[in-house]
Amino acid sequence: MEKGELVFDGNEKQIFATGEPDKVIIRYKDVGTAFNNIKRAVFHGKGVLNNAISTITFEALRDAGIKVHFIESISDREQLCLKLEPVPIQVTCRNRIAGSLARILGVEEGLKPQGCILDLRYNNDDLGDPVINDDQAVALSLVTAEELRHIKSVACKSNEVLTELFGRAGIELVDFKMEFGRNAEGELIIADELSPDNCRLWDARTGEKMDKDRFRLDLGNVTGSYAEVLDRLKKTKR
Repeated sequence: MEKGELVFDGNEKQIFATGEPDKVIIRYKDVGTAFNNIKRAVFHGKGVLNNAISTITFEALRDAGIKVHFIESISDREQLCLKLEPVPIQVTCRNRIAGSLARILGVEEGLKPQGCILDLRYNNDDLGDPVINDDQAVALSLVTAEELRHIKSVACKSNEVLTELFGRAGIELVDFKMEFGRNAEGELIIADELSPDNCRLWDARTGEKMDKDRFRLDLGNVTGSYAEVLDRLKKTKR
């Protein structure tokens, strides 16, 4: 697939046009950001790791019958994907209460709720991606009520698939963020990436953090932890 002009240059990924109007090439950078881009750093090889991990997670979802924008990995840091119209909503699936939610609720990090918690955020950098509820999402015409029900259903099914995938690798999927987009037919499809950058991952035995929190909290060994996640996922496929 021939790579065309750069159409989007984000903090951690770039998007390039292709010779086919419904397909794009996504290139993963080595940049890490946190706290709405306040904190930034370069981690050599991170883009390669995120590309490889997202390839595995997207393939697992696709094998389970869940529609994703991923088509195939075409280089060590590039993926061929469907071109989508972004839906300005982030959905976070929480199997444990951790990170900012633990601070907001005043509970110990790691508290396990009775079921998966689904949080919605308005994907708007200028507003700091605020938390919104279902009624607000519909009132802002970000999605219809029917689309929101579909998004939540896909998020719950994805959580089941990814929890099982990471579990086989000895990793607990604590929470993860999903983004969606509409294809040319108007279908809602999972977009963005599914890697340690937007999945909170803990070692199932020790509870050690293996995700972007290592950067957020200055724990060090960021790429080493990402590489460990990839290595474990690869072993589950053998």
